[in-house]
Amino acid sequence: MSRPLPIALAQLPPRPYTDTVQAYASEVRALLADHPATRLVAFPELHLCGVEGTAEERTEQLNAAAQPLDGPRTRELAQLAGDLGVWLAPGSVCERGDNGELFNTALVFSPGGELAGSYRKIFPWRPYEPYDPGDRFVVADLAGVGRLGFSICYDAWFPEVARHLAWLGAELVLNPVQTTTRDRAQELVLARANAITNQVFVASVNTAGPVGVGDSILVDPEGTVLDELPGDESGVLARTIDLAEVARVRREGTAGVNRMWDQFTAADAPLELPLYQGRIEPDRWRPRQEGAR
Repeated sequence: MSRPLPIALAQLPPRPYTDTVQAYASEVRALLADHPATRLVAFPELHLCGVEGTAEERTEQLNAAAQPLDGPRTRELAQLAGDLGVWLAPGSVCERGDNGELFNTALVFSPGGELAGSYRKIFPWRPYEPYDPGDRFVVADLAGVGRLGFSICYDAWFPEVARHLAWLGAELVLNPVQTTTRDRAQELVLARANAITNQVFVASVNTAGPVGVGDSILVDPEGTVLDELPGDESGVLARTIDLAEVARVRREGTAGVNRMWDQFTAADAPLELPLYQGRIEPDRWRPRQEGAR
């Protein structure tokens, strides 16, 4: 059965960290006025936490932007999603942890005005980013839609992230980024590779100029580029994807050939993973179904 999801990826420059959620709301409303069928709207990494200056000054501003997860910014964003009746992924924000940590945290809010999921970036781009790393992989069930997996920017360079999200049942991996460097070309390859090796949709939405280099991209579970925004100009990538394609590709195989998630059988011996001091258990290999964690 088809499960269409109209999504809109907003390739835009970041908003100053001193802006209010009310100011951001006008940006979201304008986007939805142009793309009224949208059910999930997503913005780049740190879209609400734009900073400038020296590295020291930027770190000071990022700390000034940090709020606890249950702070006023979260409540206002939840209300905005509820008022608009959409799934809202406002990019990542600076989160202040219970013990004073500074996290780079992606959020998604439901059309009912609730925080549906939050994810702390596991792989900050060291030594340049001041964030404390998260400690878990996160997926969020979008009721009546499907399962969303979180990945932030540099996380895409670590195949463990996309693999675990797919194993947790993610059908769409949302990867907000703020790439300002010339390695965006490699990130586009990684977006396709993560989609192919895990048979999931990947949406990588980058910041526009003058801060970022843009090149946002949407990839299907076979690695085909469905749409893209070449260059660093501001724009919106609006496209309807069918999440049922994930099950079809896994059933029929990528290019009608490869079914990686059927590789192991319960009769196979466990495969030791020395790097992780763990193992692949064959009877735990297949992705989880919606509603299971």
